[in-house]
Amino acid sequence: MSGLPLIGVTACSKQVGLHAYHISGDKYVRAVAIAAKGLPLIIPSLADLFDPANILDGLDGILFTGSPSNIEPFHYDGPASAPGTAHDPARDQSTLPLIRAAIAAGVPVLGICRGFQEMNVALGGSLHQKVHELPGMMDHREDDTQPLEVQYGPAHAVAISPGGVLASLGLPDTIQVNSIHSQGVDRLAPGLQVEARAPDGLVEAFSLKQGKAFADAFALGVQWHPEWQVSSNPYYLAIFKAFGDACRKRAKQRDAHASNNA
Repeated sequence: MSGLPLIGVTACSKQVGLHAYHISGDKYVRAVAIAAKGLPLIIPSLADLFDPANILDGLDGILFTGSPSNIEPFHYDGPASAPGTAHDPARDQSTLPLIRAAIAAGVPVLGICRGFQEMNVALGGSLHQKVHELPGMMDHREDDTQPLEVQYGPAHAVAISPGGVLASLGLPDTIQVNSIHSQGVDRLAPGLQVEARAPDGLVEAFSLKQGKAFADAFALGVQWHPEWQVSSNPYYLAIFKAFGDACRKRAKQRDAHASNNA
């Protein structure tokens, strides 16, 4: 392998003043560089200009990031969002087909928060739009009046499923995670298996079921934010290390293919 694995990081579309931008959070690109040990490359939300296959040809993995925006509910046949809900149609149009294409091609995928929800929707699942309004469910939102260190601090436990991907990474039966979301998985997509649940039963992590044609590919989604101060949390770090290892494996395969065709 000639260099660092090239890891795409999805971008949100955002208007800043009079100009349109494609932006990704610093914590995501730093986690890719520091914990996954890859070169982060921002993927703009330009579905009208780039076919997913063209994007995947040059990448060794993709991180689907969190975002303040929510997926437009028509993508999963959900009811209309409440007034004032932040959406990013350009991102939806880019990420949903890109997830399907990446998984079909065996490109390693890690989804975080919105990216986790995108994976579920892209593969045929649905979402609760306001988990905190459901009977018997916890309030998974952060207190945005507090400093970031408090907002991203441990909020609740998750139970790790035995025999799954997270358990194989050395995560114990229960870990503490942060919680910064109002939406969550309603119907889990076919082809996905639960990797972790919150105390109220909400799915907090999933992976691809074994036995599928693409089961050998790394494809993991987590509802929490393991990118936050990733180096100081061994469980968060284990997730990014495993993702990085999968990306390096993909990079070696791409290099070998290029050499054979030279």
